[in-house]
Amino acid sequence: MRLTAGRLLARLTIVPAVALAAWLLVAFPLLLIGHFTPLTGALLGGPAVIAALLFVPRWVPEPPEDGVPWWPVAAVVLITVAFAAVQVAYHAEALVIRRDPASYAQFTAWIAQHGSLPIPQDRDLIAGDDPALGYGSLAYYEVGTDVWPQFLSGLPLILSVGYWIGGIPGMLVMAPLIGALGVLTFAGLAARLIGVRWAPMAALILAVCQTQQWISRSTYSEIAAQVLMLGALALAFDMWASGRASTPNALSRRTGLRARWGATHALAGAAGLVFGLGLVVRIDAIRDLLPVVGFIALLLLARRSQALPMLAGLALGLGYGFVAGFWLSKPYLDYLSDSLDPLLVLSAVVVVGVALATALLWRHGVPRTDRPPWLPTAVAVLAVLVVVALALRPLFFVQYGHGDEATGVFIGQVQEIEGLPVDPERTYEEMSLFWVSWYVGASTVLLATLGVALLLRRILLRREPQWVLPTMVLVWTVATTLLRPAITPDHPWASRRLIVLVIPAFILFAVWFVAWLARRFATELPSLVGSRPGAGRRGAAVVTAAGALVMLVPTAVTAAGVMSYRSDIGSVAGTRELCAALPKDASVLMVDGSAGNYMQLIRGVCGVPTARTLTDEAAVVDRVTARIRERGRTPVLAASSPETLDRYVPPTTPKEHPFDVHSASDPSTLMEPPSGPWAFNGDVWIAVAG
Repeated sequence: MRLTAGRLLARLTIVPAVALAAWLLVAFPLLLIGHFTPLTGALLGGPAVIAALLFVPRWVPEPPEDGVPWWPVAAVVLITVAFAAVQVAYHAEALVIRRDPASYAQFTAWIAQHGSLPIPQDRDLIAGDDPALGYGSLAYYEVGTDVWPQFLSGLPLILSVGYWIGGIPGMLVMAPLIGALGVLTFAGLAARLIGVRWAPMAALILAVCQTQQWISRSTYSEIAAQVLMLGALALAFDMWASGRASTPNALSRRTGLRARWGATHALAGAAGLVFGLGLVVRIDAIRDLLPVVGFIALLLLARRSQALPMLAGLALGLGYGFVAGFWLSKPYLDYLSDSLDPLLVLSAVVVVGVALATALLWRHGVPRTDRPPWLPTAVAVLAVLVVVALALRPLFFVQYGHGDEATGVFIGQVQEIEGLPVDPERTYEEMSLFWVSWYVGASTVLLATLGVALLLRRILLRREPQWVLPTMVLVWTVATTLLRPAITPDHPWASRRLIVLVIPAFILFAVWFVAWLARRFATELPSLVGSRPGAGRRGAAVVTAAGALVMLVPTAVTAAGVMSYRSDIGSVAGTRELCAALPKDASVLMVDGSAGNYMQLIRGVCGVPTARTLTDEAAVVDRVTARIRERGRTPVLAASSPETLDRYVPPTTPKEHPFDVHSASDPSTLMEPPSGPWAFNGDVWIAVAG
């Protein structure tokens, strides 16, 4: 079969999701049994990825468009490569734990070196069970005699490949590369749903978006989650195209659940699996995947045999995710219980409700959505009204209640810096739609609103079956996320909640509407202007150019806020110096508040047993250092200033300052998009005690 431009782009853009999913399928069990090593990864994970990339892309069908040129493929590849190059050049070095990136980096460093969890406390190498010592730190929970990392293991399992290849620098560079794969995957989804010629525009808008650039410079889980979720939607589209089911009655005709299985069923299983594996990366995926359950029910009601492999794949992926959460990240899920437990209850209710509805409707098939005839238009109008309500929400509501005292204190500090009224309990959730407009422009929000309204009407009229699943997933995620972002509201931090599906959804719907408008101009303008030669083509070109301009310009203007700095630069070199300064037989005792930031770095990267004092009493430090000496090890005290060390060692004791980093860091803003960096000052002083 001849490899056309359309087929090449379709195959190329599912490679990232397929590769990540195949790797997670093998890597996670290896971590679970404690044998996640470069050797087992190469011997088992490598062949799994190669096999997946040999077979799955072959199942991808030819895009429905005829005569697809090569320039969109070249443009998408160029945008992806340029994005990767820029992000690699600007990539962060977040190793000191203050927020999630460094937590994931330390998680990666540990499993890449040791291949197992939990992390031992090594109490016997410090002071035994001395009650004055603690072993937990920021994002690392002390449970019994172990330490458990906070987050799910999906991203660290992926980043470990970079660590094995290039150490800490290799791990950090993996993030920009995964972010670029997100751009590529999004281009593939746009090519499938809108048209191959429109893929470069969609990819460029996402690539320029500040949030896409920002998360791709640090080790955020959203980069991997984005690849998996968008890739799963692309595979689900290929399932339709492969089965030649993209007809107006695709969800109403009965083809039989026992139909002979082929490529379309393999793609359905792959799509379900990739969807489910999103839960290995982010616990929030539970909410985003609920529409997939409803879609599988629609397939069952339509007697579409793809429902069974898709359900099986989804169940397998979710099984991985629940084991990852409740086995390897249980302390983290306990911490989230106030929000996670209601989500689990909601999910159970949805699954049971969908199952009951499927049973009740089994004899009748999929309900008609074009009856009564006013329903499609009413739903379209409702979609517009919902967006209008979200836009007007700040005029009528101010959301309060973080549920966390430390978050309130931080928000109060940011409010003081920005000169805002100090109101620490304010969550700013009512501003969520404005957050989107900051990053992609109000024009994109408007175009997306018109696009989703028109799409919903056309779907209910059974004219766009290929959009059923993407619209279910994207509309649900946009609505639930904007209604309650549930994140500390400073930016760019809060924008990470939007980047997996919300911002891509707005871009996708907006570009689709521009494409629809351009096609209408191309077909109807000639009849309005007297059939002048080329009038339709010129009109479509004007619409396309104007649409691209009004979306790209505001997106690029906001993006300038992250183009002037690299975050935490110097941390890699500082970490090397810190590790080199510690004696090989050292046991480190952190004696001030910097313990939360540096404990896991010293324990995990430097490979040195580490604890923190729960009191600042000199007698406690003397007792612990004596016990370290008794064990034949060298006690090393660590703090963020030499003055702190002076409380516990004689003034003549030599002190070293191996970690001395003064760099830029991500800012925090509340009422406007970020436009420049804040300062990062990292200091670790050490002294050998006694």
